[in-house]
Amino acid sequence: MEQLTAKEVEALLTQGKTLNIIDVREVEEVAEGKIPGAVNIPLGLVEFRMHKLDKSKEYIMVCRSGGRSGRASQFLESQGFKVINMTGGMLAWEGKKE
Repeated sequence: MEQLTAKEVEALLTQGKTLNIIDVREVEEVAEGKIPGAVNIPLGLVEFRMHKLDKSKEYIMVCRSGGRSGRASQFLESQGFKVINMTGGMLAWEGKKE
C-alpha cells in the first residue's frame, strides 16, 4: 500500500495539485475540521459508496490517526482502485482545515 505523510499531502496541496481526498472518519469527527476539499465517506460506508468513485483517479485516504484509512485503502485497492494512505491522519495534519 502506497503511503504519504500529512506533511507530504500538505505540500502537494500548497503546490496547487488537485487531490482526491476521502476522509473515512465519522461525521461527528469531520465536523471538528477536515482537509479542505476532502469528501467524507465514513469507513463503514466505503463498501456501499465505492460505486461513486472513479477507478481512473487516485484517492488519498485520511482518518484520525491512519488506522481506519489504512483499512479503507486495503479494501479499495483490492477492488481495483488506486489509493494512498495518509499516515498519521488528522492528528499529524498541521495545514488548513474547513
